[in-house]
Amino acid sequence: MLGRTHDSTSTLIQMKKILVLVFSDLRHDARLRRQILAIAGNYQTIVVCFGAEASPHYETLIVQPTNLTLFRKAVTSIFLLSRFHSIAHRLLHDYYYIVDKLSQHRFDAIIANDVETLPLAFAFPGNPKVIFDAHEYAPRHFEDKRSWRIFFQSFNTWLCRKYIPQAAAMMTVGEGLAKEYERNFSVKPIVITNANNYHDLQPSIVSDGQIRLIHHGIATPSRKLELMIQTIRLLDQRFTLDLMLLTPGFASQKTRQYLEVLKKMAAQEPRVRIVPPVSSSDVVKTIHQYDMGVFLLPPVNFNYENTLPNKLFDFIQARLAVAIGPTPEMAAIVRKYDIGVVSDKFTPESLSQQLNKLTTEQVQRFKLNTTAAAKKLNAEVNAATINQLLSDVLK
Repeated sequence: MLGRTHDSTSTLIQMKKILVLVFSDLRHDARLRRQILAIAGNYQTIVVCFGAEASPHYETLIVQPTNLTLFRKAVTSIFLLSRFHSIAHRLLHDYYYIVDKLSQHRFDAIIANDVETLPLAFAFPGNPKVIFDAHEYAPRHFEDKRSWRIFFQSFNTWLCRKYIPQAAAMMTVGEGLAKEYERNFSVKPIVITNANNYHDLQPSIVSDGQIRLIHHGIATPSRKLELMIQTIRLLDQRFTLDLMLLTPGFASQKTRQYLEVLKKMAAQEPRVRIVPPVSSSDVVKTIHQYDMGVFLLPPVNFNYENTLPNKLFDFIQARLAVAIGPTPEMAAIVRKYDIGVVSDKFTPESLSQQLNKLTTEQVQRFKLNTTAAAKKLNAEVNAATINQLLSDVLK
């Protein structure tokens, strides 16, 4: 159902009209909420998504995810294997009725989030400018999974080859992804990071003899979160670890079971707790009480190797020191602003060596240094970049 949630429609009549396509639930996607709010003050904005909180700033059209019955999955698999990609897309993402549903609108630009939304974006009449926002490098998204490589690697590559050349502009979340898109598809995306809003906080004081670690995010097996629990076993008694984990509503049974595995591991470690998740808008103020944010993510696929995740920026805005593995773009930020430690390898042994050497004074210095980083790496800076991009495209 499409509903106007803005209280003063008349003030937006003369504005350009933007459509944002999102095949996910906005309530669980802080990046997209920030993106939409960045443009909604300057453009009439309509968002198509699977779910959203009511907002006074934009309209929403909530659609139901395609019902992938067992029969439909089997038929889609045949088309994917046979490289009938266009038919497969319509079976996987049957949302073309939205074009008729929004027929009273003429959009000046469409922001297509993730590669699956591109065919729908180009189905709208009037030749609106399409901006592609790639949250991952699509052709290698889950390359560590054999089934994904068999069914979806060619499909995602086809989507990129067919639609990226037609896009008026493109953005993505990090330099590594941008360079790979440029190398393979002759496009030069601008980088809009997953940075949170600026928070005017003072670093909390590190208690002598105690260093509290926190990790927050989605619990999925590919992230190998058990490595951080194993790290605690190698750390001296100053260190404790809290894991603030959530499981998406669409998670598979395997993913749901993984959280239970982590709970059992944590129950055997007196210095590890699994704590309840909070809404994304409350993450920064909740984790502000800790000393260090930790994330050890082995590069099992290209996107993990080049990740620049929201949690790093959440750590910074919460004024936490940072402890990570040698993920290149994350490590570059930690070293540039001198806000934490980077292990030599993606192993508990390597990370624990870096952490055990720390003094209370060093951790406090890292936390103090995050203030400079927070002023540079935030959603407000990104908002200016997004609006400049839209302005350039719509000229």
